[in-house]
Amino acid sequence: MNGLPTEKLRQRCDPAALPFVSTKDLVEQTELIGQDRAMDAIRLSSQISHRDFNLFVLGPTGTGRRTAVLKLLSEQAATRELPSDWVYVNNFEAAHKPEAMRLPPGTALTLKRTMQNLIDDLANDIPALFESEEYQTQRRAIEQELGEAQEAAMADFSDRAKAEEIALVQTPMGFMLTAVRDGKLVKSEDFQKLDEAEQAQISEKISRLQEDLATVLRQTPKLEKEHRKRVEGLNAGMAERAVSARVADIEAELQKIEVVAQYLAAVREDIIANAELFLQAAAENHDGPFPEAIRKYHHKPEFDRYVVNVMVSQDSETGIGAPVETEDLPTLDRVAGRIEHVSHMGSLMTNFTMIKPGALHRANGGYLVLDARQVLSEPYAWDTLKRCLKNQSITITSMADRLSLISTTSLEPDPIPLDVRVVLVGDRMLHSLLVLLDPDFNELFKLQADFEDVVDRTQDNLILFARLVGSYVRREGLRPISAAGVARALDEATRLADDNTKLSLRLGALTDLIREADHYAASRDSDHIDDADIERAVCEKDRRASRIKDRMQEAITRKTILIDTDGEKIGQINGLSVVGMGEYRFGRPSRITARVRMGTGKLVDIEREVELGGPLHSKGVMILSGYLTSAYALDVPFSLHASLVFEQSYGGVDGDSASSAELYALLSALSGLPIRQGLAVTGSVNQTGEVQAIGGVNEKIEGFFETCAARGLTGDQGVLIPQSNIPHLMLRADVVEAAEAGKFRVIPVATIDEGIAILTGVEAGVRDKGGAFPEASVNALVEERLRGFALTRKAFARFAKSDENGNDA
Repeated sequence: MNGLPTEKLRQRCDPAALPFVSTKDLVEQTELIGQDRAMDAIRLSSQISHRDFNLFVLGPTGTGRRTAVLKLLSEQAATRELPSDWVYVNNFEAAHKPEAMRLPPGTALTLKRTMQNLIDDLANDIPALFESEEYQTQRRAIEQELGEAQEAAMADFSDRAKAEEIALVQTPMGFMLTAVRDGKLVKSEDFQKLDEAEQAQISEKISRLQEDLATVLRQTPKLEKEHRKRVEGLNAGMAERAVSARVADIEAELQKIEVVAQYLAAVREDIIANAELFLQAAAENHDGPFPEAIRKYHHKPEFDRYVVNVMVSQDSETGIGAPVETEDLPTLDRVAGRIEHVSHMGSLMTNFTMIKPGALHRANGGYLVLDARQVLSEPYAWDTLKRCLKNQSITITSMADRLSLISTTSLEPDPIPLDVRVVLVGDRMLHSLLVLLDPDFNELFKLQADFEDVVDRTQDNLILFARLVGSYVRREGLRPISAAGVARALDEATRLADDNTKLSLRLGALTDLIREADHYAASRDSDHIDDADIERAVCEKDRRASRIKDRMQEAITRKTILIDTDGEKIGQINGLSVVGMGEYRFGRPSRITARVRMGTGKLVDIEREVELGGPLHSKGVMILSGYLTSAYALDVPFSLHASLVFEQSYGGVDGDSASSAELYALLSALSGLPIRQGLAVTGSVNQTGEVQAIGGVNEKIEGFFETCAARGLTGDQGVLIPQSNIPHLMLRADVVEAAEAGKFRVIPVATIDEGIAILTGVEAGVRDKGGAFPEASVNALVEERLRGFALTRKAFARFAKSDENGNDA
């Protein structure tokens, strides 16, 4: 029953070994510790120019993954040139297909303002020009020529008709021809009084002249068409003068950009062709409540066709620097952009000015950092992201279009070429699922940055870790931490690592403790954080989360849950398990019992039979069954019927860490030797009888310690753990103090034979050269019981056969 020495139960960092008084004396530590492999992967992804070398950053939360990624990407982005600006402009030939324009960095907003000013200026210039005396004179001349031409044609016809004594009369119904006698119009009743020859002569003249009149009247639309053409030509000429003058005033730097020059030429032609837009707007505004000087014409819907919709605009003052973008809500619209709609007269309408950029637009030419789980949880976001990366272009598609929910006016904007490096941040499970289930994932995300959970607890790493803590304290404006406080924080980092040779790199949990400790230091008016503050933060964190644990311990203390911590029992042992409640874990003891009798070699796992046992627990039971069948009574059939159960277990049981305890209970039941109830057991077993390491060893030991402490420590209590778990021990100070006082023991074992000897106080026994175990040893008693079961079974079978044949037994 010799327990481990106390120095094996907990690692302690000596504050005297730290070369500083407080974190004020430490230099800045900006680099993460022990993450060289991951950082190299991030650097490669940020620097390599070939496509599809996107990055998946994996590892546990709280290791500083996201912060490190953003910091390194920002450093790399600062060395790169600014990417292009992108805008959407109207396609004057096909309005539903807006055109995307690539512009030099920093020119998008300039072009937008230039077009706004151009429209504002023309909205004043064009109406003023059309109201000028010059335009009015030319317009009147055209109107006059039309009137004169029409009048001349009608006058000529009228003279010809008059020469033939036929008058042209205009009525409400149109023009009419009638005969004239003695300077008077011949009425209908007078016409009937004329002789037939004269009537025929008049009718012939009227019929012939009507054809001539029709010819004259047919010339009128032609004259009006020619008039309209001349007016349109005059309007176009006047508009062209105003537009050409204003376009010529646009900055020469913009005019030198080929796509801008082409766009301005298209704008010039469209404004000339639609000059009436400006005249109508001017007519409406004359009646408005505000003076024209403060009115912005480019805000009017009719001028949207000339708006420049800026999708991406870079800051050209620096001249260098690629964007590093993040998106906290990576929906389909927020990733790839969206097309908005407005309600108009009961229907949804849109135009190119309602195209809005997404994260891919903002990050184009640089880096985009996304949370993998969030992207995958948003409908169509992952599919859209992959499609954009595959095609190397951004195509905007709305959710409504994908689902065919809305039938309305839509747009087909030009795709924008995409050059971006996407970085996904997620956990290892998610990465494994993507590799397994998504055939596109490995093609698009060729690199992975796997962040370490722990780092070796060397003296150099202790100093680096202390500097990292000091940098965090300084950056967050917290009180400096004393050397003793840093030492306590380093010990807690080891506790979080579940390994006394390591330091946990889950910096998030550690920094939370430091901030809480800063609060406690402030409450006692201290100018620094000490080890007592760190200790209090650890204890308070445990206390806040321990309600369920306390209720379970209370149930054990009141013997509602039956756990023995003293005395001896046959076939009964205390097993240990870990209960997880989110981030909080605690250990609890469970009574395990075994019962045996003669049978057909069946080992009944009651947990499995009632479907409360998980697959790993069932595996452990099968392994211990394999150990029994291969270790004892090999010359006779295995004739055991045994049952195993976790008493008062009302939930699922999984894991194989209790398999050694179950085996000990079986050996006790078979040998008839009682087990010391002051000892609890954890550890799995293999088929050769070796005890293997398990997880949660600290919580399991502390759980049984609390049960024993609540009933009073006797000095005979302790926990058997696998020998291979010794490097994982980082027990609480109260457990270590009890062990140091001889009131509690942590006993390592390597084999089942070692463990059963400690539990029963009887040597397990090793076979001699003749193959027999020492008399009265545990193994000898087990084998004798099993052989007895086999012989009894054989005798019973013979008796049953004789009875069946009608013979005397």
